[in-house]
Order: sequence, then structure tokens, then C-alpha cells
Amino acid sequence: MREPGGRVLQGVSPKVLTHTLRRLEDRGFIDRTIYPAVPLHVEYALTALGKSVAEPLAQLRTWVENHLDDVPPAT
Repeated sequence: MREPGGRVLQGVSPKVLTHTLRRLEDRGFIDRTIYPAVPLHVEYALTALGKSVAEPLAQLRTWVENHLDDVPPAT
């Protein structure tokens, strides 16, 4: 499966990816553009809302990566 931008997604089924992208589009985080070609071509882009959340999420990811070993396992 390929994600927007052409990178390969491993472990994500097409159904799950499609459902997730549609939810993000419905909530205004991404825009979808369909190009009527054979085969059908679809591109996704962040909206202003999506861009506004990218930096806080990047900071959260960095924190998690830096502190993952500090978090005790669930019991």
C-alpha cells in the first residue's frame, strides 16, 4: 500500500487507510483531489487546520521517542 507522497505503508490495509483518510477529510484536516485518469489518481494535501496541528504532533512524537524508555510498562 502506498501513502500520499508515494511512500510504502507496511501493516496498513487499504480499507483502514481509506477509512482514516476519509475521516481526516470529513473533519477538515486534509483535502482530496481526484484526477480522472486510468488508473484513477487521488492526491491528498493538508488544509490550514491540518498544517496547524502538524507541529504540535511532531513535538509530541519527539517527546515520546525521547521518553519511551522512561514510561513503565502497563500491568
